[in-house]
Amino acid sequence: MPNPKRKMSKTRRDKRRAQFNARTVAATMTVCPNCGTTTMMHRACHNCGYYRGRIVLKKEEKPAAE
Repeated sequence: MPNPKRKMSKTRRDKRRAQFNARTVAATMTVCPNCGTTTMMHRACHNCGYYRGRIVLKKEEKPAAE
């Protein structure tokens, strides 16, 4: 079995271990103040396209089904 040639520093080791906790914890969700749907934090709303009070994604209006 191969062995490491150099000692891994405590900082480098701890940075690698910190990533494991980030992957196992569910993403934090928030409520969109514009339309009220739940969205991931720090991302534009997938429903209305607003982020921090401004429109950042242009959503096309769906034609009414007749």
